[in-house]
Amino acid sequence: MTVITRIPPSPTGLMHIGTARTALYNWLYAKRHNGQMQFRIEDTDRARYAPEYVESIKDGLTWLGLTWDGPILSQFERRDRHAEIALEMLKAGKAYYCYCSPEELEEMREKAKAEGQVTFYDRRWRDADPATAPRDIKPVIRIKAPLSGESVVHDRVQGDVTVNNEQLDDFIILRSDGTPTYMLAVVVDDHDMGVTHVIRGDDHLNNTFRQNIIYEAMGWTIPVYAHLPLILGPDGAKLSKRHGATGVAEYANMGYLPEAMRNYLLRLGWSHGDDEIISTEQAIEWFDLDHVHRSPARFDFAKLENVNAHYIKEADNTRLVDLVVPFIEKKGIAVDTTGRARLLAGMDELKSRAKTLLQIADEGAFYCRSIPYDFDDKAKANLDKAILQTIRERLSGITEFTAANIEAACKDIANQNAEGKLGKVAMPLRAALTGTTVSPSIFHAAEILSRDEALKRLEFAVNLK
Repeated sequence: MTVITRIPPSPTGLMHIGTARTALYNWLYAKRHNGQMQFRIEDTDRARYAPEYVESIKDGLTWLGLTWDGPILSQFERRDRHAEIALEMLKAGKAYYCYCSPEELEEMREKAKAEGQVTFYDRRWRDADPATAPRDIKPVIRIKAPLSGESVVHDRVQGDVTVNNEQLDDFIILRSDGTPTYMLAVVVDDHDMGVTHVIRGDDHLNNTFRQNIIYEAMGWTIPVYAHLPLILGPDGAKLSKRHGATGVAEYANMGYLPEAMRNYLLRLGWSHGDDEIISTEQAIEWFDLDHVHRSPARFDFAKLENVNAHYIKEADNTRLVDLVVPFIEKKGIAVDTTGRARLLAGMDELKSRAKTLLQIADEGAFYCRSIPYDFDDKAKANLDKAILQTIRERLSGITEFTAANIEAACKDIANQNAEGKLGKVAMPLRAALTGTTVSPSIFHAAEILSRDEALKRLEFAVNLK
């Protein structure tokens, strides 16, 4: 048997973290078993459907490095197939036409509410004579749910979950306008796609009991289920916008690496001993459903930053330059080949200090600036122009413009002009060369900028009005 999983997001909003983790688990399980992960868009809600959301989901999966097999299927485009199955169940006596008016349904609902009933539909058309059907009402098709006994879902994460069949209603599978309901569409699509394992959020667990009624009515093989617990915010409430970013694209824009996000999401509900840093290759080799946690996981932004910092340190410097440049350009700074070369030369130190790509962009942007550039308020306060003029004179005489020689010159200046306090020389130098008070080692940075550029920037700072 070929293992086939699926990721079926709804294009009614941006791809969020819960969907991303579900996709990752489906992808890893398929990869582990040399199977397939298929991609289906559940786009039957046409009022909320938007093509840009489909692109957002595709972009999110691509950014995470999660590939899918075969074409992307549209649930909406398969509505005729869904209706065909509904009519097939109707013909086999597994479903029936229901002619209840909205008023009748509301009356049943109020009665059930008053009596404390779990379901409200009284099944009045289940065994009724079709000859008594009203001609002015277009019927829906309802499935015949079991009337007694129990139903069990054998779940690889939650264990065996049982409900009394009295809690299952004869739910609608085809609306009066001929369109399928979600319950029917999902089952037909999963069956036709050959899905063997349904790995999804546990908010779908109640749906599973109803969907299994369709599987059984059609005589189809029920897939293996694994319902994942929710992701909570740091405060224990359901993860939402008030906790910060929830969309995958937001994390990319905040400077997280996709491999760090994969690692973090993997551990957000699954474990392999005490391992925290797990490569994608290891994840594929180790991932199973037996070690998915039953309890909800809490999203920890500090832990995500630490994981991201690890992967930034491990990343190739040229790749980091390519990833950081767009963040610098968003600051309105044009990055030319010289700027790229300086960034690359300084990347070892930049990445050793950074938790995100944004931090690298913030601290490395000065490499790409050209005169004139702005100084932040703290930098302006550190522009001791007498010290800067002395620094400029001394650096202009250095033949080998190296970090060691620059530092030696600054120490000499400190001894002569600043009571031996190197900070009183280094801080003005940093402010002058970078426009800020936060940067990598300013002596190494000056070497990367080159003597000519450093002298030009010192002159610019000295003459600043």
